[in-house]
Amino acid sequence: MSGTPVKGARTRRSIVPSALLLLACAIPVLGAEPVAASTSSVTGHSATVPQCAGLDGTRIPASAMTLPTTGGRVESASVTTSQVGGETITYCQVDADLFPVDPAAPAIRMRADLPYDWNGKAMMFGGGGFNGTIPDLAENVPFGPTDRPVPLARHYATFAGDSGHRQSPAAPPSLDGSFGANDEALNNFAAGDALKKTRDASLFLIRHAYGTNPAEVYFSGGSTGGREGLVVAQRWPEAFDGVISAFPAWNNLSEGLDLGYLAQVLSRPGAFPGPEKQTLLYDSVIAACDRLDGVEDGVVSNPSGCRFDPHTLRCPQGADTGPHCLSDPQIGAVLAMSSPFRWPYRIASGETSYPGFPFLAGADMRTPFLGFGTTAPADPMPATSGYGFQYWDQWVKYFLTRDPHHSALDVDPRHPGKWLDRISHLSTVEDRNDADLGPFARAGGKLILLHGSADELVSPLSTSDYYERVRGLLGPGETDVFLRYYVVPGANHANFGTPAFAAAWDSLSALEHWTEQGQAPANAIVSDALHQRTRPLCAYPNWPRYRTGDADEAASFVCTP
Repeated sequence: MSGTPVKGARTRRSIVPSALLLLACAIPVLGAEPVAASTSSVTGHSATVPQCAGLDGTRIPASAMTLPTTGGRVESASVTTSQVGGETITYCQVDADLFPVDPAAPAIRMRADLPYDWNGKAMMFGGGGFNGTIPDLAENVPFGPTDRPVPLARHYATFAGDSGHRQSPAAPPSLDGSFGANDEALNNFAAGDALKKTRDASLFLIRHAYGTNPAEVYFSGGSTGGREGLVVAQRWPEAFDGVISAFPAWNNLSEGLDLGYLAQVLSRPGAFPGPEKQTLLYDSVIAACDRLDGVEDGVVSNPSGCRFDPHTLRCPQGADTGPHCLSDPQIGAVLAMSSPFRWPYRIASGETSYPGFPFLAGADMRTPFLGFGTTAPADPMPATSGYGFQYWDQWVKYFLTRDPHHSALDVDPRHPGKWLDRISHLSTVEDRNDADLGPFARAGGKLILLHGSADELVSPLSTSDYYERVRGLLGPGETDVFLRYYVVPGANHANFGTPAFAAAWDSLSALEHWTEQGQAPANAIVSDALHQRTRPLCAYPNWPRYRTGDADEAASFVCTP
């Protein structure tokens, strides 16, 4: 893009220092010749063809990355043609390793898919859980649309990495924390160092493949990937033109402390509400709060207005008398899960609490793996316990104690004793809580922040907290210039299972229009991919209130403060 910048659009700037650009485009790199791209004119695309064969075996110099590595190497590069989102796409698949400084640390494995008919843009994907695998580069953005092509099918150059460690085949997906025993691997994952290394190396490869930098570089991720989106905006404000951050686990350590506390509560005798009782709780909350938005549709659109007392489900005398009621210990567990957890000590990140989860979240048995689970936490931690409790178990073993035999239930987040100093140190690595996104905004960056109101794994209340911090620091006017935050009623974590509302919205097109043309998102409509209905996507703290007409149509709702 050239000419006078559009008002409100991101000012174009060099992606890399000019010296590195010269190094990348003019000087042979350890035996690998940079090659020019071939182009032709095709309507709608630049028709840029990546020079794939020239990438195989290419050395990636350490100087191409702004964080310390010992360089990298392309392990393979091959032309692939496949169906991507219903479209036939030809692209160069490039696999590379980025080598650590510490010989004992694992390499960062990364991949880039470089399409024919490249649109001149790039998209980096974030990971999930403890990462350990390279995300699918043909995937969609989180809560993405079902009626629009995924980024690779839009001819984006897509790339991602495993964040600096390899998932054990024996461990449940994204639940292997064993890499945390190595400091460099820990920083690659938790502090986000691997993100910048992978981004820099990927742009180096894109320049070699096409002979030019991308015009725009975007980031998209949910959960850990959403956290990573906030990391890149906080730490490297000029590295990405726009970010889609969905259900971000930004205060990773703080949430872990809450999950550790809940694991102890739910492990107590009689405290765990089994699957039938979780369904009872969920159905009772829906019955009490569904109609508060003006229509009975299985979705609580105004969760902040939902007032539900689990004591209404109390068994006679508080004893467990069957699946149709909750015992006193079970009510205590439900209240613990839905209440803020505050710790009575200071940690270096400055965080003091985690806000807890809405009643609808942990109790939805359509996704038990993400919420309470189907069995109580124990030692050893069952694979049928909730995902968050298994995450805590790995964190205690490899991040905190670095003892794989240590019981996670023996660490009390309220009174950590000898582990307090280690917890405080880890908070500076894992709690990515810098609310000053001013540098990102001044660089022209745009941020779309999304969360489902019924998220079972990362509390939407936590994301609202971060948004309020940014808005409080920068002011409403400056915040609205670069940030939009949406809470989607009824949506859960990553549309896992069969959520009450399977969110689908073309946030990528919205981000493109905002970043490249200065057109901020307005009057957005989100679809329910499972139930053939739409709702207005209301900017927080607004929520969609039914007004009149067909309850399956967004036009029948109005965004309400």
